[in-house]
Amino acid sequence: MIIESNKKQVPHKSKNPRKVEEAVALGKKLLKTPEITKVSVANQMFALIHDEPREVIAKAFMDGANLTEKGAMTYYYNCRRKFRENSK
Repeated sequence: MIIESNKKQVPHKSKNPRKVEEAVALGKKLLKTPEITKVSVANQMFALIHDEPREVIAKAFMDGANLTEKGAMTYYYNCRRKFRENSK
């Protein structure tokens, strides 16, 4: 994913590209199941890639859970909060 910072494009690299690809594939697979919500899909994806940069996770959410950019960031913050609460 590329973001703009002072009119420069800065790519964000994944720490573990395989895990990100795995999470995206999982998200696409889970979305085909009618009773699973996007929230559930995003939470399961986040569990796999929680140690990645925010922008990488948001891009994975857009690709794997079919979210918009703003929706992906909202889901990122909600998943992060829930993950931290469960980690305590």
